[in-house]
Amino acid sequence: MTATITAFERSPDGGKGLARDTRVRWALEEAGQPYSVRLVSFDAMKEAAHLALHPFGQIPTYEEGDLSLFETGAIVFHIAERHAGLLPDDADARARAITWIFAAINTVEPPILELTTAKFVEGNKPWAEERLPLVMDRIRDRLKQLSARLGTADWLDGAFSAGDLMMVSVLLRVKPSGVLAEYPNLAAYVARGEARPAYQRAFAAQLAVNTR
Repeated sequence: MTATITAFERSPDGGKGLARDTRVRWALEEAGQPYSVRLVSFDAMKEAAHLALHPFGQIPTYEEGDLSLFETGAIVFHIAERHAGLLPDDADARARAITWIFAAINTVEPPILELTTAKFVEGNKPWAEERLPLVMDRIRDRLKQLSARLGTADWLDGAFSAGDLMMVSVLLRVKPSGVLAEYPNLAAYVARGEARPAYQRAFAAQLAVNTR
């Protein structure tokens, strides 16, 4: 059964792959699964039909038969559980890969999202200039820890997994700030993720929506 996901009719990032539907597209591409996309406007995201799928009025959502899901971590985990290619067969390695999914969105992503808020939502506040260095310090703390854990490995725990997919997706959000370049092994890690054919297909699909 072909899954249907929702995506921005016009993404705020202009097709740079930072919108969260790219993560789901990437997972489906890695798993070799076909999917269709229903584009939604910002107005439509607040309407009852979409709120029935995503109670917080965001994207993406995922529909497959009678199943509907929201939250990218849950969606990617579901895809990885249902289809080969994103989780190891070994039970312990599988559990570790799942742990990295949660680490990406619960531990590494929050300070990165705080940077977006500090720059674009609260950038005109009188205290914004003082807050920004504190946010950057929190990001550097997390990146330093992640860099130490990755070391010289290609991926976080053996072969590429859904944990790497989510972590690379999160790190892509901080790449424009330049701070990622301070950690060469993380910059190379992200570059390896971006070079994967499945990511390239997902990125191109999201870009096509925003350049038509």
